Amino acid sequence: MGKGDENDDGLGCKKYGVPLYGAAWVPPAAAVREGSAAESESSVSHNLSRYVVLAGGGGEGHSGIQNAVLLSAFDFESNSLSDEPAAKLGTGSDLPYRTTVHPGGEGLMCSFLKSCRWFEWDSTTSTEEHTLSLKSSEISLEKLEDVGQQLAMTFNNEGSLLAVGGEKQDGKLRVFKWPSMESTLDETNVHASVKDLDFSPDGKFLVSVGSGPARIWNVATSTSAASLPKQNDEIFGYAKFSRASDTDQVLYITANRDKGGSISKWNTTSWKRIRSTHVSRDPVSAFNVSPDGKLLAIGTIQGDILILSCASMRVQTVVRKAHLGLVTALAFSLDSRALVSASLDSSARVTLIKDNKKKDGMSLSTILFVILLAIAIYYARSKDYLPLKL
Repeated sequence: MGKGDENDDGLGCKKYGVPLYGAAWVPPAAAVREGSAAESESSVSHNLSRYVVLAGGGGEGHSGIQNAVLLSAFDFESNSLSDEPAAKLGTGSDLPYRTTVHPGGEGLMCSFLKSCRWFEWDSTTSTEEHTLSLKSSEISLEKLEDVGQQLAMTFNNEGSLLAVGGEKQDGKLRVFKWPSMESTLDETNVHASVKDLDFSPDGKFLVSVGSGPARIWNVATSTSAASLPKQNDEIFGYAKFSRASDTDQVLYITANRDKGGSISKWNTTSWKRIRSTHVSRDPVSAFNVSPDGKLLAIGTIQGDILILSCASMRVQTVVRKAHLGLVTALAFSLDSRALVSASLDSSARVTLIKDNKKKDGMSLSTILFVILLAIAIYYARSKDYLPLKL
């Protein structure tokens, strides 16, 4: 194994009996609903920030594998997920293929074969513990009924907008105000199939990827702002915005080519490609960016997980065979301390983010070389071995 590589040690990984297609961390605000005491918010949020939500199943066939949305508890100290789901909500014959969690803790959206459904958190507080489960919502999403399977769904950071993108028989990009479901964007022929969507941190832009070039949309005007072209044999797969600093933001797009997976970095003012980096010999099957803007994570069709530095685009950690099947979903915790992943092999895993001893930029050996060189030049000058002007 190369430097930074590690084998799957089995810690933090559990199998739940259903192929998993979605994974996300439960927002702390999910516990603090109407009627919750203000003084308990901190303890409740701390407790429930350790939950992950998973979704998947066997589909419409007669495989005997249930379709369900699951909650699993994660213990940071032992780096382990709960052996059994903390809560489980069956979805009948409908497979929850895509999921997105409302950032304000209101609930969870799931995409099924023909429609989308909304689920709500059900929090119970006692003197001894706080528990969380899911329940079906009475909210009807009429504008997302019988629209075909939506392959991409996301809320903006404020939770005030919902974007969904359909596959071939639908092929639309839709943006709605939440929760009124007032339509603000309804575009056909954006891509043959919309594979991924993401709002920029400042909420001004929405990126969509699928067949053809990536598209940038101005959220305020609901118009196309830019088209990002592919290079050579690239096939764009996933796109995520990230903050490079408090004032700047960047866009990352994954692409699969004959030689494997790569990540391209884009300027969000000029919409020009900054660089492309080959990161994996295997195709990328999942992608995400940490909330603190420092890390990227990819999952591959071989079940590997790679964690990279946003600044240097170098691979920091590789977990070989983190899953036995392809990685279907990745999500960083809100504090960027952990990464949850899900797979078709019915397993979910949490990988803790290790402190990187090396700082982005110059390596330690390079820094030492520069220091020694500066010392040598200083002493050489003092002995008139070098001219005063270099």
